[in-house]
Amino acid sequence: MIETLLPPEVATVSAFGDLSPGEDRGLFPAEEAVVARSVARRRAEFTTVRLCARRAMDQLGLEPVPLLNGKRGAIRWPDGVSGSMTHCLGFRAAAVARTEVAVSLGIDAEPNLPLPDGVLETVSLPRERAGLTELSWRRPDVHGDRLLFSAKESVFKTWYPLTGLELDFMEAELAFDSAGTFSARLLVPGPEVAGRRHSTFAGRWAVGRGFVLTAIALRG
Repeated sequence: MIETLLPPEVATVSAFGDLSPGEDRGLFPAEEAVVARSVARRRAEFTTVRLCARRAMDQLGLEPVPLLNGKRGAIRWPDGVSGSMTHCLGFRAAAVARTEVAVSLGIDAEPNLPLPDGVLETVSLPRERAGLTELSWRRPDVHGDRLLFSAKESVFKTWYPLTGLELDFMEAELAFDSAGTFSARLLVPGPEVAGRRHSTFAGRWAVGRGFVLTAIALRG
């Protein structure tokens, strides 16, 4: 499903399940070291999402490399490559592009279920909550609070590789279209890329098979 939310030049691979124990030989030694002491569930999701990413890289003719986390969990992609990975219970996906196609990518998947009580108020602005009420009339098939949370995760994943700075949930204001698009207006100075400042991010969203998916491909 994630491929429908991104330009065709972005390579995507997704999976609705994990490799069974013993099938994680695709890890590089440096990756293996990260999960050497992890429980089986963590090891499986870590492995599967990296194999998704490497298969996406292969679609672009890129050599496989270890995909290790830097600060705030941001993956250190090869030079000239942007990418994003996501995993939640029952779904893993990766998106990869050359930076001339997208200077940064952000994807996120969440279960299409309500957020726990009290979470929406801590991650949203009043105007966003009002927008979700309107969206619920048009799209009763999606839990708007979870959609908002997912989209804000995609915003952060797009933002952080370009800035190396934190972005609070309240520092971007999102608005959703019932047709499957959203916009994020940054309430702090946006990242500057090649002399151009990006004050808004445009994204797309979808719901299906029990998941809410959001994605942003930021062009330079």
